[in-house]
Amino acid sequence: MTEPVDQQMHMAAGSSGAPSAAEPALVIHSREQLLHTLSEAAEIEHNLMCCYLYASWSLKTEADDPPDERDELQRWRRIILDVAIDEMAHLALVGNLMNAIGGVAHFNRPNFPIAPGYHPAAMQVRLAPFNRDTLQHFVHLERPEGDDEPDGAGFAHTSTYVRGLHGLTLTPTAQDYLTVGHLYRSVEAGLRALSETLGEAALFCGDPALQVGPSVVGLKGLIAVTDLASACQAIATIVEQGEGAQDNAPDGHYHRFISVREAYEAMLARNPDFVPAHPAATNPVMRKPPDPQGRVWVANAEAQSVLDLANATYELMLQCLAQGFAANDQAEKKLMIDAAIKLMQAVDPLGKQLARIKANDQDACNAGMSFAALRQVASPAAAQVAIPTFAHRLKTLVDAGQAQLQTPRMRTAVAALERVHAQLAAFGGKPLASAFTQPQVITAAAPGVAAQPALPTAQPPAAGQPEIVEGEKLTLIVDGQRCIHARHCVTGAPKTFVANVVGPWLHPDETDVETLVGIAHACPSGAVAYRRKDGKTNEAAPPVNMLRLRENGPYAIHAPLVIAGGEQGFRATLCRCGASKNKPYCDGSHAAADFVASGEPATVSLEPLAARDGTLQIEPQQNGPLAVSGNLELCTGNGRVVQRVTETRLCRCGHSQAKPFCDGSHRAIGFIAPGA
Repeated sequence: MTEPVDQQMHMAAGSSGAPSAAEPALVIHSREQLLHTLSEAAEIEHNLMCCYLYASWSLKTEADDPPDERDELQRWRRIILDVAIDEMAHLALVGNLMNAIGGVAHFNRPNFPIAPGYHPAAMQVRLAPFNRDTLQHFVHLERPEGDDEPDGAGFAHTSTYVRGLHGLTLTPTAQDYLTVGHLYRSVEAGLRALSETLGEAALFCGDPALQVGPSVVGLKGLIAVTDLASACQAIATIVEQGEGAQDNAPDGHYHRFISVREAYEAMLARNPDFVPAHPAATNPVMRKPPDPQGRVWVANAEAQSVLDLANATYELMLQCLAQGFAANDQAEKKLMIDAAIKLMQAVDPLGKQLARIKANDQDACNAGMSFAALRQVASPAAAQVAIPTFAHRLKTLVDAGQAQLQTPRMRTAVAALERVHAQLAAFGGKPLASAFTQPQVITAAAPGVAAQPALPTAQPPAAGQPEIVEGEKLTLIVDGQRCIHARHCVTGAPKTFVANVVGPWLHPDETDVETLVGIAHACPSGAVAYRRKDGKTNEAAPPVNMLRLRENGPYAIHAPLVIAGGEQGFRATLCRCGASKNKPYCDGSHAAADFVASGEPATVSLEPLAARDGTLQIEPQQNGPLAVSGNLELCTGNGRVVQRVTETRLCRCGHSQAKPFCDGSHRAIGFIAPGA
């Protein structure tokens, strides 16, 4: 089998037009060798993600950093973070590939610095602060096949070892390659060869329910892998997003890092003394190393405590990822992957904090996060065991972090940990579907009266409480924080809604009940709600969940809503301009911001849904889009259907070129908004 596989390797390497003669073909002659090779690919994606995050944290972009050039440095940071997020997507795709062919998603990785021989001799991976040499190292790592970009000074390999099969045919073993692109093209060739020899169905024998796709997490290019075609598509995404091809991939990592290098050189030409980053350590370690060569021991007491918390949070993040990729229950998968992402949001401010604290009394550098890895990411247990265990661990981390609330970054980290703890602690051994999908709560009803969905109970995101006024036949509830001044209330019932007065302005008994009910049902924002006292039914869920696109304005949604984990009734208007001060709700800021967005976009699809009603969950993503789950018809202002969906991500930064859908523009513009 070896010879035809070798031939396919060469063909795959040359398929992009890049030279392949300099790189030997990897031999993948069994499922075990393929899984072994994918494990190394996962570790490379994981390691590079850590290196890119580490460098970004050292940049002088924070409010307490010097203001000079901060805007430009923030732009560089966004580029590096975008690349790191892509590496997260690549790691997920590799996990899907491994699950698809009967393996297990791989999240282990060796500790920094990586020992010689673990990766090819030409690939050096270490944690280092942002500077010219580190940036050149990134360019070198992401270079296309056949490119001769040199490595950064101090990163070039000094060893000449060679990895290879050396006659082994049964034991999976590591082989050499010069570029990451060639590694993946070799994997693709191995997949094609094994699919032909074993049969596609036999090779792709994994449980499809294990796949992590866009319905679970919104990472660019992430797809489920269930056959050869989707496996090849996953590999193409990794290669094209990564090093790509020099002439046709301006958005690939290689070209993005080159754009930062060009801006950096221009900055130095204007100011030779320009220093863009804090002097974070190169390869920081938690414990005094037996061999200090190439390592910095973080011995400063303050830095030690922050590093301890950062690494423990990272460790738990990996456990949540492993649990999510091993779960075949979709509610559990979503919960665990979401928890992992939110834990990374806690790691981010901790990493920045460490780059700004002295490492020790001997070295002239600051500390840094070491990403200390577990010897093994534990095999996931049943959700009824794992989730309470994770919640207990989070409580420990929260308690430790609360003793360190001396900076805004630490407070941000602890707040993120508290959010995840609250999410997991709510489990309490209940069935996942009831504990986390949060369907509408049914309240007790009077005899002979149908039970009704509960009125909104969650607090609005801005300060303030809904006004609740008891009338003889109806309780009137008005949430001013949700109001977008559609004026159905003050024009339809002026004696009940008395505007511009001092003192009480809501008088429910001044208008008949049916009129007030009609006004509440017409209120697009859900600011007006009610509870009847006359024995008749309250508002019922609509038979069809609908989202209407308001011209140059918000999303107007009519459905049983769970927003950011809280029930929010049946109606809401959500910001899509990015300017609201009351996110995720609209506050009218689109008018002042001169927001332009069509309310009549072209139809995407008219494919029918199996069901058209049911709970609609909306999770605002941290600094990102609105993640929507549930049956939903997206419509224009006049009701024409744009698309029917069960999972989608809607732009809320205002800059997507694919409105109403997210296209990743929030990262490019540095959009800031709280998550769920």
